[in-house]
Amino acid sequence: LKPRRRKEITKIRAELNEMETTKRTTKRKEIQMKKVLIVSGHSNIQHDSVVNSLILKQVKQALPQVEIDSLCELYPDFKIDVAAEQAKVLEADIIVFQFPLYWFAKPSILQRWEEEVFLHGFSHGSNGDKLKGKKLIVSFTVGAPGEVYSREGGLGYTLEDLLLPVSRSTAGFVGMTLEPFIYTTGVSYALRSDEAQAKQLEEKALLHAQRLVEAIEKA
Repeated sequence: LKPRRRKEITKIRAELNEMETTKRTTKRKEIQMKKVLIVSGHSNIQHDSVVNSLILKQVKQALPQVEIDSLCELYPDFKIDVAAEQAKVLEADIIVFQFPLYWFAKPSILQRWEEEVFLHGFSHGSNGDKLKGKKLIVSFTVGAPGEVYSREGGLGYTLEDLLLPVSRSTAGFVGMTLEPFIYTTGVSYALRSDEAQAKQLEEKALLHAQRLVEAIEKA
């Protein structure tokens, strides 16, 4: 290529790189303007969690503006402060349910939170429109390997078979938009005692956190 042509190509590349950088910066500013509430449903996040605690830590590091609502720390007695939790929900544009799958469902404390916060007259009913237009991201971890959750596997059901109907029904009933699930399988707590497997748990947690951050950014 002639020197002049090389300069033109270099200039075009520089302009494209600048445009991409500007787009990323603009996107990050948009995310910072969104209010994100992550409701953590782990039953003992402080003392008995490797994967979920690391996911929350990494998401908070990537998106410092998110609010993490750790239910087991706030309400060890299961006595939910309904007014305080509804206030958090009102402020949020995006609500994330983050939890480990317990017996094919959400942990009981997260279910309790949902039952007490999503009340008639607040989230549904003739005047209950406080969740309308908000985004819901369901993010969870599963101890068993992914192949267990298949129609050909031991259970005969996929994770979507188990969780999608209730998630979609809940979101639709209260006027929220359900985003695609974010989940990671094969992260049993029994693996943490082996050093190599514990390292794999950490890597899976980091990848999960990255996917969750991307989902929040896209929502």
